[in-house]
Amino acid sequence: MTPRLLDDRSEHLLRELAPQVLGAVVRRFRDFSAAEDAVQEALVGAAIQWPRDGLPENPRGWLIQVASRRMADHLRSEMARRRRETGAAMQPDHLAPAAGVENETDQDDTLILLFMCCHEALTVSSAIALTLRAVGGLTTAEIARAFLVPEATMAQRISRAKHSIKASGVPFRLPSSQEWAQRLRAVLHVLYLIFNEGYTASVGPQLQRPELSGEAIRLTRSVHDLLPDDGEVAGLLALMLLTDARRAARTSPDGELIPLTQQDRALWDRKEISEGIALLTAALPKGPVGAYQLQAAIAAVHDEAARAEDTDWPQILALYDLLKRMSDNPMVTLNHAIAAAMVHGPPAGLELLNALDADGRLAGHHRLDAVRAHLLELAGDRQAAIAHYRTAAGRTTSLPERNYLITQAARLRESTSDPASGDSTC
Repeated sequence: MTPRLLDDRSEHLLRELAPQVLGAVVRRFRDFSAAEDAVQEALVGAAIQWPRDGLPENPRGWLIQVASRRMADHLRSEMARRRRETGAAMQPDHLAPAAGVENETDQDDTLILLFMCCHEALTVSSAIALTLRAVGGLTTAEIARAFLVPEATMAQRISRAKHSIKASGVPFRLPSSQEWAQRLRAVLHVLYLIFNEGYTASVGPQLQRPELSGEAIRLTRSVHDLLPDDGEVAGLLALMLLTDARRAARTSPDGELIPLTQQDRALWDRKEISEGIALLTAALPKGPVGAYQLQAAIAAVHDEAARAEDTDWPQILALYDLLKRMSDNPMVTLNHAIAAAMVHGPPAGLELLNALDADGRLAGHHRLDAVRAHLLELAGDRQAAIAHYRTAAGRTTSLPERNYLITQAARLRESTSDPASGDSTC
């Protein structure tokens, strides 16, 4: 008999619970790498048992119980294999598979896990990669694409980070006030990347992964509650809300990508927009303006335009000018080129794109070809635009993006009228 599969609700629940369960098991057993394996086994067990027996009354508690038993088995096996080396170090309470777990299932350890992964024992890049894996639930391939590095390189980085965490003996707790400052930059970057992967999935048949973007917003709210006066924390939360507000309008009922200029703005979430603008307005006067606040300000300008043609592109260009001085991120340069084209004309944007051709971080990245195709179309060079739309379509691993880019190329090829005005921003 073929086993029944998880329904969408249970599958989303497992994704949501995975980092919370990992946090609880790491807190109890203090072995990150082994705990991650145990949680994965528990998730597999749930995928098999829940369709057969039904969803348990306390799914999080069920997963913690099963993972804890796996950890207890693992530790007993390790003790038997290396009794002389590890016997003295093992504490009896580590071996209790379920004692006290019932009292722990209401505690959400995800934020503690987030800061633990961003420990100063790790480099910033390793900390971010490990946290995206443990807290964000991203695959190694997805993380590699976010960092613009080969998958094998990222796999080694994550593996080294796990070993460093284990060797450092990091206590599982929220950091002290001194440790906050040391880890906060990496924590915010992780949350930013988790949100981005949820807002525009780098691979697969769906454009968006709302469970990821929603978890990033939830965790950023938690950090903001702990640090209400930090302007960049508020800026990041504002950026997420102002961006997530457009989610319902970004895809058609059949999942096709809808670019920003063609979205039904009545579908935008005005509550999220109002909250984001309020956060940003309160944060800006408090101190130096950071990169997340600038990005939030750009998102606010887009969200405040009643129609696409009402967008204040000169203001957006000025904000990107400031952002470029703070950041060496090639994606910032890419978006700056779009803004320059909207203000000064397509040739100005295309000229700025030329500087990115020699940037190895964007070599072969579909977004560079997609933006160049869009600007070439605006400049009236239809054949070159078609070629770059096709190249971009061949390079993206997102099915909705691929379909959109192929459609753009087909539209230009078949059209006999003047090139239509499009927008690669979504």
